[in-house]
Amino acid sequence: MDKQKLIRIFDKQATLYENKKEGPAQNRWRQQLLSHAKGQVLELAVGAGANFPFYPPEVKITATDFSEAMLDKAKKAARLHRIDGHFICSDIENMNFPDHSFDTIVSTLSFCSYDNPLLVLNKINRWCKPGGTLLFMEHGISSNVAVSAVQKTLNPLLYRFYGCHHTRNIMKLVRESGIAIDKTESYWFNMVHLIWAKPKL
Repeated sequence: MDKQKLIRIFDKQATLYENKKEGPAQNRWRQQLLSHAKGQVLELAVGAGANFPFYPPEVKITATDFSEAMLDKAKKAARLHRIDGHFICSDIENMNFPDHSFDTIVSTLSFCSYDNPLLVLNKINRWCKPGGTLLFMEHGISSNVAVSAVQKTLNPLLYRFYGCHHTRNIMKLVRESGIAIDKTESYWFNMVHLIWAKPKL
């Protein structure tokens, strides 16, 4: 899909993201993951700021998104939750930071929309400080044959309307990148993965 069309899709969804009420499971997953964030944090594809209630108070966040409408919602959430944040409207696939810029890099539900997810993983490998922390909550193809068949059938339609692939093998992508995985948890027929990791040496 053309990138500008993808951006327009997410611009239109910004209010929906802002008003979305997640269930206790999703809130628990975010809390489990983000309690490990520290120092200078880079959050990829921040959306409407769904992670902001769960960050430790002392972190400083650089939040990126290619949707200006999403960033406007995230800025409101940052004020509400007293987040010390710096916001950048840009496509992470085209962005660059100096190597070893961040103590923690966070991605929650963003790898479904990248053209080249492995490129992004390779970038955050460089951007994270040695011994730093990489935190992911991502969704992808289920290990359940029946569920994955439905995902494969619906994926073209879901991508066209929501800009989101549902058939990516998240664990395979992370392993291919060489990131050092410390711990994983998987839920919902192995569609959702929580990953605690460190950059490759």
